[in-house]
Amino acid sequence: MANRKEIRLSGTGGQGIILGGILLAEAAILDGKEVVQTQSYGPEARGGASKAEVIIDEKPILHPKVVIPNYLLIMSQAAADKYASEIADKGLVIVDSTNVGKIPAKNAQVIYLPLSELAREKIGNTLTTNILAIGALAGAGDLVSYVSLEEAVKLRLAKVADLNIKALRLGWESAKEII
Repeated sequence: MANRKEIRLSGTGGQGIILGGILLAEAAILDGKEVVQTQSYGPEARGGASKAEVIIDEKPILHPKVVIPNYLLIMSQAAADKYASEIADKGLVIVDSTNVGKIPAKNAQVIYLPLSELAREKIGNTLTTNILAIGALAGAGDLVSYVSLEEAVKLRLAKVADLNIKALRLGWESAKEII
């Protein structure tokens, strides 16, 4: 169980949470890991609750459901209210401080990054916030290799790969500076 990484990405529909989960899962596959990825969102899709979960392990995954995540990404206050208390002891939480106030730490390492603000000011496009966030989470949590994550972005987002790779790199480096 020590190598099993249970990850929950949470936010609001329209923030790209599901795509973020898919990219993280594809990067883990490229790294040669066993992976399960699931997703759910409210019936209103855009604006409703949204979450994606990813399990990464060295061994076959026999229980394909995240129970208590070791890693948590929070992109909206609604997601913080719903999921912030569900984190493993000594887990890692990345919070978009542009959209989320303080959350209860609960024996977890909480990193506040102004993800939406960084996407707007440094990348020039808030549609890249999810990619920036995945870069920050993966970099801080050592979830997948940067090379595989970049390759997943190139494969999945070919038409806008350059812009998204810039966001990915900024997220990765921003998190690495803090930890």
